[in-house]
Amino acid sequence: MRLVALDTLAERIGLKRGQGAAEARAMCPSLDVIAADPSADQAFLEALADWCDRYTPLVALDGTDGLFLDITGCAHLHGGEKALVSDVLSRLFSLGVEARATVSSSAGLSWAAARYGKVAVIAPDDADWVLAPLPVTALRLPAETAAALERVGLKEVGDLLEAPRAPLARRFGSFLLLRLDQARGLEDEPLSPRLPVPSFSSERRLAEPLQDEEYIVELTRHLAKDVRSSLERHGEGGRLFELLLFRVDGRVFRVRAHAAVPLNDADRIAALFRERLQAVHDDLDAGYGFEILRLAVIRSERLDPAQEDFSGVADESQPLAAFIDKVAARFGPDCLMQAALFESHLPERAGGFAPLRDVAAAMRPSALEGKAIPENRPLRIFAHPERVEATAEVPEGAPRSFNWRKTHYRVARAEGPERIAAEWWIDGEAHPTRDYFRVEDQEGRRFWLFREGLYGREVSTARWFMHGVFA
Repeated sequence: MRLVALDTLAERIGLKRGQGAAEARAMCPSLDVIAADPSADQAFLEALADWCDRYTPLVALDGTDGLFLDITGCAHLHGGEKALVSDVLSRLFSLGVEARATVSSSAGLSWAAARYGKVAVIAPDDADWVLAPLPVTALRLPAETAAALERVGLKEVGDLLEAPRAPLARRFGSFLLLRLDQARGLEDEPLSPRLPVPSFSSERRLAEPLQDEEYIVELTRHLAKDVRSSLERHGEGGRLFELLLFRVDGRVFRVRAHAAVPLNDADRIAALFRERLQAVHDDLDAGYGFEILRLAVIRSERLDPAQEDFSGVADESQPLAAFIDKVAARFGPDCLMQAALFESHLPERAGGFAPLRDVAAAMRPSALEGKAIPENRPLRIFAHPERVEATAEVPEGAPRSFNWRKTHYRVARAEGPERIAAEWWIDGEAHPTRDYFRVEDQEGRRFWLFREGLYGREVSTARWFMHGVFA
């Protein structure tokens, strides 16, 4: 039993991470220890990341106990960097979360100062001054590298700033210099947002929390009008929309809606979310209300202008698109399916059904039109090949007879083999090579069989399967 996390009071009395629980209790008999739950901690950190979306959409996870926020271009919306930090920390404190935060021009410097320093906002020219008194562990170095530096007397970052770089690189590796330059802002360190950044978005911060579903839909309509102006300037329409609802207690709800065609009409977008909110009604707990609403366009496509007729309909696909959007929003994308081909050599994996999300696919005479379909395939292919008992004159030859579904068949004619192997990235042991034969029995019935595994290389005994029947 070891300590994996500490609060401020535990750190103040000298306890450390990795310390044994028995030793910690000896140092502090009144120590309160709670069993660690990594999955719950990760879920809580993800919830905090959602909560931080109110400040910037560029939020990245930092291990298991931290977050990176790229607030470039966002600080002025909250009264400046100092006001933003104060707002973040005060709101988290009201939610019962103890946190530390630092704003600087580099992620490495913010990480070091937030965990080991006390400066809230660091000017670009003050990086070396802030870093100098911090321990070398503030550079996010591996434990063995930090220990090696401390053994030779390099305990603070200031010691590294004054030391020649070439000997440091030879003895401790180039990664040390990379971390040092990243903390000083000399090397770029891009952040990877945990969620895709929306192309267009609009939000409302409410003076009074909102609970009623009808008011949420109406406000979504106003947000859609704001988004429409941005979409029109770029000549695009949204295909995937996301409505973010920030509850006053910190929880964030994300409701997504797909469109069958590129869409920028505010009424149609609001209608989509009306159906989605009714579908997720039981899971959407308004609590004391929502204080921020944001509508984001996650995916957009080019929207070509269309001339409307006297009935107000731009084209014949519009009613069908509205139907697809309404049904999919209410019952989920899997309620409408279309035939589709998939990238696989194995016949049972090369075809199937996919959710119908594109009105253009629905209006085609065949969803498989224009795609390469192998010739000489049976009309009926089994989803799971069925085992048969077959005999052949030679191990690699065509079957002469076989038993299938308690019936014996004698082969009159056979054609093949057609060799099919799984994709190179799939485990060959799970999907051995197949040799397919088209056979006809003495009564004129035609079947599609295959022998599994290359004889003498992959298998020692051939296994036969029935995979389809011809008309």
